[in-house]
Amino acid sequence: MRALILFTAVSLGLVTNVAAQEQQYDQPYRPQIHFSPQKNWTNDPNGLVYFDGEYHVFFQYNPFGDQWGHMSWGHAVSRDLLHWQELPVAIPEENGVMIFTGSIVIDHENASRLCRPKKECMVAIYTGHSQNPQLQNQNLAYSLDRGRTWVKYRNNPVLDLHLSDFRDPSVSWDEKAHRWVMAVSLPKEHTVRFYASSNLKDWKQLSDFGPAGDTAGDWECPDLLRIPAVNKTGSIWALKVGLNPGAPQGGSGEQYFLGDFDGTTFKLSEEPGAQGWTNYGKDDYCAISFNNLPREQQPILLGWMSNWQYAAKLPTSPWRGQMSLPRKLAYVRDKAGMALTQEPIVAGLRGPRVALPLAGTNPKSALKHDGLVPPYELDLDFESSTEDVFGVRLHSDEQHYTEIGFDRSKQQFYIDRTRAGATISTDFASKTTAHTVPSRRYNVRIIVDRSSVETYAQDGTIAMTDLIFPANGKNRVEIFPPSQDSVKVTGQMWQLKSIWASGAGSNAADAHVDSVRRKKAADK
Repeated sequence: MRALILFTAVSLGLVTNVAAQEQQYDQPYRPQIHFSPQKNWTNDPNGLVYFDGEYHVFFQYNPFGDQWGHMSWGHAVSRDLLHWQELPVAIPEENGVMIFTGSIVIDHENASRLCRPKKECMVAIYTGHSQNPQLQNQNLAYSLDRGRTWVKYRNNPVLDLHLSDFRDPSVSWDEKAHRWVMAVSLPKEHTVRFYASSNLKDWKQLSDFGPAGDTAGDWECPDLLRIPAVNKTGSIWALKVGLNPGAPQGGSGEQYFLGDFDGTTFKLSEEPGAQGWTNYGKDDYCAISFNNLPREQQPILLGWMSNWQYAAKLPTSPWRGQMSLPRKLAYVRDKAGMALTQEPIVAGLRGPRVALPLAGTNPKSALKHDGLVPPYELDLDFESSTEDVFGVRLHSDEQHYTEIGFDRSKQQFYIDRTRAGATISTDFASKTTAHTVPSRRYNVRIIVDRSSVETYAQDGTIAMTDLIFPANGKNRVEIFPPSQDSVKVTGQMWQLKSIWASGAGSNAADAHVDSVRRKKAADK
């Protein structure tokens, strides 16, 4: 009876939390389809992993305020990658050592001897950052209860070069070699170093990659993963590397390299397009992929939606920072070369399809839609034989709008947010651009939240994400140029459901209740 009473209390508490969520997540700029913590500062996602029916997002988090500091790992879980339940801090700062970015793996065979006998468990590999003196090294923590509580390994650190800049381990399982592989950054040397281990405790150096590509700033947040072809014929290795500062769009950005990893060394392909940027906007950084996904599932990437140039100045409260949408990864190889492709996971939030009406009776009048309230999604195809510049404007009033478009004369796709609304720093007002390929389609998916625009152009080969802080909470969508004779537009639109609305947290709440049930059963 005592167990039954406790379970009922937990259930009632979660119902109350779900009901209260709508109010807690309804501030003017609060993202409605992107994860953000209820309060305080967040930056890089950490330890993305799928385990026992749940997706876990850990994240750089300050438990004590809305500015960077006291870095610990926050934690949220989901069953569908859309609706998230925030849980207590997972791995806290302790004894002057902050918990920087890292990975989580599932130790299926208990090779680390940190799990229970004949049981699998979650093992985190993270950078410990001490400030006096400043040192960074790699450490372990483990969880025996599906990520709800964590214990730091007593013999930390497990990898220490006695350097002030040595961080962000990305660890994954190499099935062929039957060992774990770590990609970790030497930021000032613009190098990703690879290590291998059979037990997660003892690491052997394998090789270095870099310098290569863009080296204008520190290299951070590496991620090594295998990417399938769009047409499902074959796969290729990708190495993603963060760059801060010095990205082409200013401040923080991320480049990728496509090539081959033989278990020891990563080699960049010589094909055109083998090097590019995971995001050409200002606001997608330190994206990493999920470990331990089911075999049939495509790799999934998730990033921090901000930029170190102005992250501390975002006009949001009581939280500061949010995550991007998760997106499925593949690669394409066509006559223009290779390219990474990204497909946002958002369809589960779609409401009824919304028509795209013509305003007025003049056949040459603009394609418009008034009174939209974010979040919403547009999926548009453009065809034009006469116009070089065309696209869509998202108006919050007559003076404020975000322009998203193609410029064929310059071979560019762009987002111009210089008139979008609040300008929080001199680095914020910007027009971000990406090179387009004439042989690829002029199409774009646009996902608009209360304070962001995520776009995926030319069949997802261009991703561009920018924060915006509009003048008010409604939008008028307007296609330009206005003449329907010069630009043909086809497409569709959906209103998107808030992940914080009443009942939206039920998946995550069920996951938490289920974890309580399982733990009780295991303890009997």
